[in-house]
Amino acid sequence: MTGRIRGGARDTFRALHVRNFRLFLSGQLISQTGTWLTMVTQTLLVLKLTGSGVAIGLLTACQFLPVLVLGAWAGSVADRSDKRRLLMQVQAGAMVQSLVLAAVVFSGNATVPVIYALALVQGVLTAFDNPARRAFVVEMVPKEIVANAVSLNSAVMTGSRVLGPAAAGALVVTVGFGWAFLIDGLSYLAVLYGLYAMRTAELHPTVPSLRGKGQVRAGLRYVRSQRDLVVPLVMMAAIGTFAFNFQVTIPLLVMGPLGGGNGTFTVMFSVLSLGSLVGALWTARRSEVTNHQIVVAAAGFGAAMLALAAAPALWVAFPVAVVLGIASIGFMTASTAVVQMRAAPEFRGRVLALQAMVFLGSTPIGGPIVGFVSDTAGPRAGIALGGLACLGAASWATRALRHPDATVPLDPPAAERATDQAVTLAD
Repeated sequence: MTGRIRGGARDTFRALHVRNFRLFLSGQLISQTGTWLTMVTQTLLVLKLTGSGVAIGLLTACQFLPVLVLGAWAGSVADRSDKRRLLMQVQAGAMVQSLVLAAVVFSGNATVPVIYALALVQGVLTAFDNPARRAFVVEMVPKEIVANAVSLNSAVMTGSRVLGPAAAGALVVTVGFGWAFLIDGLSYLAVLYGLYAMRTAELHPTVPSLRGKGQVRAGLRYVRSQRDLVVPLVMMAAIGTFAFNFQVTIPLLVMGPLGGGNGTFTVMFSVLSLGSLVGALWTARRSEVTNHQIVVAAAGFGAAMLALAAAPALWVAFPVAVVLGIASIGFMTASTAVVQMRAAPEFRGRVLALQAMVFLGSTPIGGPIVGFVSDTAGPRAGIALGGLACLGAASWATRALRHPDATVPLDPPAAERATDQAVTLAD
C-alpha cells in the first residue's frame, strides 16, 4: 500500500523534478495568489460602492475585454518571442499596475471609473501573459511529461484561488482594501525571481515564428482544420460566457438568498477553489486525454451548477461548491490539455491565445448578461443559466464527435506539421 501511494505521488508530481519548472511553479503560486487577492478585493470594493450585479459584471468585462480584442495578436507575439523574456516584461508591468491601484485606494481616490480603468490595464497585461505563460510550460519540461506539467500548472492556478480569496476577505475586514492591492504588487517579485534564476540552457525552446503578414489568419485556418481543437474551443466559448462567472454569481448568491457577508463569500470562493485544486491534482496523474473526458466533465459541471442554484442554505451550498470546483477544473484541464498538447509547436501560442479569447474574452459578454439576469431574476437564475450552457455544450459536442473517440497524442505527426508550415508560408 505504501509503495502504491509513493508511486502515485511520483506520477502526480513528476514534472517537479525539473528545476526550471519548480522555479516557475513556485513563483506562480505566490504571484497568482496575489492576483486572486486583487481580483476578489476589486469585486468587494465595487460591490461596496454600488451594490449592483451589473457593476460587478462590468468590472469583470473590463478585466477581460482586452483578451478578446488583443488575444489573437498577443498569441502571434508569443509565437515569435522569447517567452521567458516576454513574461518578465509583462509581470513587471502587472506589478506596477497593482502598486498604482494600492496608491489610489490609500489616497482615497478609488472611484468606480478609476477601478474600471486600472482593470482595463490589468486586462491588457493578461492578454499577453496568458498565451506566453501557457506556451512556456511546454518549453520547460521534456515532451513525455508535458501532460503532467500542464495539470500541475492548473493545480497551482486553482490552488492560488484557495488562498487568494480567503486572504482578501481577511485583509478587507481587518486592515482595508489598500493593503490587499499592495501585497499583490509585492508578490510579483517571486515570479520575476523565478524567471530570472532559470537555467536557459535546460529549456526546450520552440523555434520562434518569423514576423510577417497573415500570421493570425494562418493560426485560425490551422484551428479550423483540426476537429480536436474546434470542439473544445466551441465548448469553451459557450461555457466561458455563461458558466465561468463565479466572481459575479457567487457573491450575489451568498450575500443575497443565502444570507452571508463578505467573509462568507470569500470562504465560499475558497471552498470552491479547494474543490478545483483536488480535481487538478487528480487529473495530474493522467497521461492521456480523450474527447469523452471533456464531454463528461462539461455535463458534470452543468449538473453541479444547477445543484448550487437550488441550494436552500449555506450548509448545503458549501459541499456542492466542492463538487462544482472539481467538475469545473475537470472540464478546464481536459480541454486545455487537448489544446496545449494537440497544437503544433509553431502554432501553439496562437492556439492558446484563441482559447484565452473564447474563455477569458467571453467574460465581457457573459459577465454583464449574467449580472443582469441575477439582478432581475435572482442570483439562482444567473447560476442556472450557466448550468444549462454546460449541458447544452456537452450535448452539442456529443453529436459533433460521433466518430470513435480517440486519445489525443502529445504531438501532431510530422507530416501534418509540414502541411501547416506550408499554409503559413503560402499566406
